[in-house]
Parts: sequence; C-alpha cells; structure tokens
Amino acid sequence: MDIILEILKQDDAKKLYEFELENRAYFEKMVPDRGEDYYHFDTYQIRHNALLEEQRKGQAIYYLIKDKNGLIIGRMNIVDIDLSRQLGFIGYRVGEAYTGKGIASRAVQLLLSIIDRQSITQISAKTTTDNIASQRVLEKNGFEYISTSNQEFNINGKSVKFIYYKWTV
Repeated sequence: MDIILEILKQDDAKKLYEFELENRAYFEKMVPDRGEDYYHFDTYQIRHNALLEEQRKGQAIYYLIKDKNGLIIGRMNIVDIDLSRQLGFIGYRVGEAYTGKGIASRAVQLLLSIIDRQSITQISAKTTTDNIASQRVLEKNGFEYISTSNQEFNINGKSVKFIYYKWTV
C-alpha cells in the first residue's frame, strides 16, 4: 500500500478525532486509556491545538500517515525534541484495519529518510515487551536495542516492561 506522511495541521482535527474514536478500543489494548475527556470533541480540539503549538515552537513534529486517497490510517510523531543534542523521541500508531500490512515499517522508513531536514540525528524509541510488532518495526528500520527496564507495570492486566531503542543518522 502506498502511503504518505503529512505534517499535522489545524484542518486535520475532525478527521483525526474520528480516527481516534474508531480505533479507541484497539489502541487501549496496547497503551493506557487517554480518559473520557479525550473523546469529547471540544476537549479533543483543545488538545489538538496544544499539539500544533508544540509543533510551532519546534518541540515536536506530528505526522499523519495517509493512504493515496488521503485517508488517515495512522499517526507518527517526534516529541521532546532537543535541538542542542539533535535528539527526539518517536511514537506511532496504525489503525486496526491497517495492521499487519507493513504500514508502520514503511512510515518509519519514510520518516527516517527526511528527519535530517529537521536537524535531528538521533531518535530514541520505547515499546513494551509484549508489543512484538513494534519491536520488529524498529529493528527493521535500523534501531539499535539499548536495554529492557527492570520495572514491570500493568497494561490491561498484563505485566510488561519497557524496551528502549536508539537510531542514529
């Protein structure tokens, strides 16, 4: 499937909100619940504006993963950008209907091919011990395993640990 990455814009709020609503149950299997307020459009709009402000200030870059018809099928971000260290932290999610199709791997590959334009030379990532698909995405794209945390925590009744990765230009 052909995909594109587009920088998040104000006009994306409604469609991104719908994407999040549609995939809420699926995402909450892997990450903590964002809370009920997140799924009320007025609150969502406030949070969307906050993301755009972070992006405007250079603290983060938010991307939408879209198919060739412009449909949002995922999202990806680089957050906590530290330009003095040329460092950022990656996060991504793909809608349930699009998993297992190589979309996350392709999106990360696309991001890495353009990230040097953002003056970032190192990207850190973390996933959980039970998220094998995310581990594969990172490793397939040249992220180096750094460590596994000692601390366990629960997500949806599962005991997991964080696994840390790093990618360098």
